[in-house]
Amino acid sequence: MDLSTIIGIILGVVAVFVGMVLKGASLSVLFNPAAFLIIIVGTIASVTIAFPTKELKRIPKLFKILFTETKLTSDIEIIKMFSQWADLARREGLLALETKAAEIEDPFLKNGLTLAIDGQNADYIRDVLSEEVEALEDRHTSGAQIFSQAGTYAPTLGVLGAVVGLIAALKDMNDIEKLGHAISAAFVATLLGIFTGYVLWNPFANKLKRKSAEEVKQKYMMIEGILSVLEGEAPRVIEQKLASYLSVEDRVRITSESGAGGLGKEN
Repeated sequence: MDLSTIIGIILGVVAVFVGMVLKGASLSVLFNPAAFLIIIVGTIASVTIAFPTKELKRIPKLFKILFTETKLTSDIEIIKMFSQWADLARREGLLALETKAAEIEDPFLKNGLTLAIDGQNADYIRDVLSEEVEALEDRHTSGAQIFSQAGTYAPTLGVLGAVVGLIAALKDMNDIEKLGHAISAAFVATLLGIFTGYVLWNPFANKLKRKSAEEVKQKYMMIEGILSVLEGEAPRVIEQKLASYLSVEDRVRITSESGAGGLGKEN
């Protein structure tokens, strides 16, 4: 469970609802079926028009990604792994890594290491794996764009809903009190449009982009690690090369552990 997504949604709802109460607005005005119809159904309709069916079918999976913590191996563990592989390959040859490849669960990493063990050259391996990463980025980008576009459409539909509500309210101006309630209800659509657009859909898109960026970064780390092992580089050189993908704090940790001679040793 991705707690940041859950906490963010809860805080957003509380901020709006509590803010309305503090401003003296009644929460009962939110129970406006017409506003929900225009914003929710309207946004779904707009997104359906904007994207092909094969991409829309991925929406349930995208929600799962949003609400599930991404289970990626830590960057430091990846560096330790390649350091150990480099040490083993330098001592016993690349074929010694066949047993390691059989234990790998990540298809991308397994494919790359297998290509190296099979004797493919570095340029071929880089091209194959880079194309796979680019295809991954394209899929992730299209998924994020669905929510990004929803975040663009929803506020505009909110304005549309307000206009529709005002048209209905202004057709009878004899009862001023009734008119005031009608105008208040008309702006519920605007509230819903802005809320869903800027508290839900756009943040969802950003969350997907961030998760994608983290995964893509690790894929490129793996590519560099595989090629470094293939070229017979020393474990410490590989550690220093892959440490460029880390934060400053993690680089210090890697450097200190590497200095102690611990990273490249098999457990």
